[in-house]
Amino acid sequence: MTVILSFLLALGLSLILTPAIISLAKKYKLVDDPRRRPHPATIHKRIIPRAGGVAIFLAFLITALLTLPMSQKLLGVILGGLILIAVGIIDDRRDLKSYWKILAQILAALIVVGSGIGISFITNPFSLLGLTNASMDVIRLDEYRIFFDFFGPHSIIILADLFALFWIVWVINMVNFSSGVDGQMPGIVLITLMVIFAASLRFPGDQSQMIVSALSLIGAGATLGFLFYNFYPAKIFPGDSGSYFLGFLVATLAILSGAKVGTAILVMAIPLLDGVFTVIRRLAEGKSPFVGDRKHLHHRLLELGWGQRRIALFYYLVCAILGAAALTLHSAEKLFAAVIVAIIVLGGLLWLNMTLPIEARK
Repeated sequence: MTVILSFLLALGLSLILTPAIISLAKKYKLVDDPRRRPHPATIHKRIIPRAGGVAIFLAFLITALLTLPMSQKLLGVILGGLILIAVGIIDDRRDLKSYWKILAQILAALIVVGSGIGISFITNPFSLLGLTNASMDVIRLDEYRIFFDFFGPHSIIILADLFALFWIVWVINMVNFSSGVDGQMPGIVLITLMVIFAASLRFPGDQSQMIVSALSLIGAGATLGFLFYNFYPAKIFPGDSGSYFLGFLVATLAILSGAKVGTAILVMAIPLLDGVFTVIRRLAEGKSPFVGDRKHLHHRLLELGWGQRRIALFYYLVCAILGAAALTLHSAEKLFAAVIVAIIVLGGLLWLNMTLPIEARK
């Protein structure tokens, strides 16, 4: 019952705070003006406030502080999120260079890892395929440590911490790439957080899962409240602050929920695969992977005549179906499903890039 109240509190705060942030964003010029800031990925023609991540983060922060006991891990999530929100706001105002944003993401990930959130093992995919014996079902990442003394004994778990850093930064950017049409990204994150919440309920007696249940529902409530204002036609955009924080939250909770990295990957398979395809395509074209273009899957669907509502609902439906699959399938079945989805999505992206008119591909 407490976690449900947390969800409702975060939802209510988000519904109240978002209109206030819309007014403040207009006042302080935190807006997306396609005439003053042209961008190849821009599809709107109106001046729309940005910095929506501030409303989401404040709703999340206030609810977490009021309903959860402070802990080292919760403090790590809050501080990491605060850094990303601050950098996102600055970017909304001044258009920061990509390397500053990457550095902020790494710093936020370092804070989380330093708070004790890490991935100690991952499922061995070769074991799932029957290529190794049962004793190698998991790959341990916590075997190699560096010990040091800094106001007390500490240690760095080399592989586990590096994997967690990579995972968090990767998901932040993939979620940011999925911020295409109105309501698309917050809806994807909302469904993912609900799946993580449902997965955490499998271990009701585990105290570590209680914070996952609470934080995932708090994040879902804050995201849902914002989505009412972001769904087409959007009254406010999440901005980098919103996509960075929500990607950070999903990545962190996937670790906290017992290394449910595979579950998160399956739920967000389409935006993650689209992001990977985009990075590889841009590098192959000799471009920076962080320079925007109109070649994401949602752009291709727009060129096929789909409307923004239809595209957002398409993403919601696919993520919900994959989320249900992630909750019901065993590890080997999840791997098989992920491979099938990857083949379909990547094949579809290749087909769209090859068959659309040349002028539409530019």
